[in-house]
Amino acid sequence: MTASSTLTRPGRAAVSGAGRPGRRGPRRPPGLPWILPALVLSVGLIYYGIGYTGYISTLNWDGISPGPESVGARNYTRIVHDPVFWAAVRHTVVFFVVTFAIQTLLGLAFAVMAHSRLRLAGLYKVIVFIPVVLAPAIMAPVFRHMFAPDGELNAVLSHIGLGALAQPWIGQTSTALPVIMFITIWQWTGVTFVLYYAAMTQVDPSILEAARMDGAGNLRALRSIIWPELRGTTVALAILGAIGALKTFDVPYLVTIGGPNYATEFLGTYIYRQTIPLAHVGYGAALSIILLVVALLMALVLQLAGRERDAGRR
Repeated sequence: MTASSTLTRPGRAAVSGAGRPGRRGPRRPPGLPWILPALVLSVGLIYYGIGYTGYISTLNWDGISPGPESVGARNYTRIVHDPVFWAAVRHTVVFFVVTFAIQTLLGLAFAVMAHSRLRLAGLYKVIVFIPVVLAPAIMAPVFRHMFAPDGELNAVLSHIGLGALAQPWIGQTSTALPVIMFITIWQWTGVTFVLYYAAMTQVDPSILEAARMDGAGNLRALRSIIWPELRGTTVALAILGAIGALKTFDVPYLVTIGGPNYATEFLGTYIYRQTIPLAHVGYGAALSIILLVVALLMALVLQLAGRERDAGRR
């Protein structure tokens, strides 16, 4: 009895063990219930919206008529030969290069000052960051009046004896785009400052102390130690700045409405102009798809450039 029962036990155990997986079935990922709402939101809204926009981009449609005409890739062909589109691309590139360079310099300088022995440092940080929390819709009338022909800027220039420099800043093509860039730099330098300030707190103080013991001054320590440690933050800011430049809409639309003579036309304002006032919904959708593709490619290029730079350092 004992031997037979001992011989049969392994078989029973093997049979029961082999049968368990078949009865249970495949196991679900344990975190699926937690990510399911975000997954449904992303797939149901974002990706569905992208797909539907891609479909609309193949139509000649005003957004209201019940029978849209399918035109295939004709809207994309029209984009290639659209001079206003290429002007908007040129404005976007210039806008990104200038604003990113100046914001990087100012944000880095403000962060270095905040890390030094500065009196009223808390008030200083608040003053630098205040423009970030102000809505462009609130500040747009202020800037329109400031840069108007009879605005405060020209009045100040006249009072200090530089009246010859007074001009309609947002009313001529040569100065309208620099005004938009100035407003953007004033508004978003606070973000650059905060990110650089946070990144500087991660620099090992012992390395800075060793550099100072070796005779390195403040500028040498900034150039040789702190700035290389901030490259990851700089790449992230470049990606955010590039995507933000491609999405620029509120400031140029509220201040200059894309004018004068398309001098401050960006991809965002041009998409709105084509879709809403002109009712070229299909063409506006094609512009939106181009904007999405360019944003993804630019983010990918900047990310790869940052990785190659880090690999070269190692």
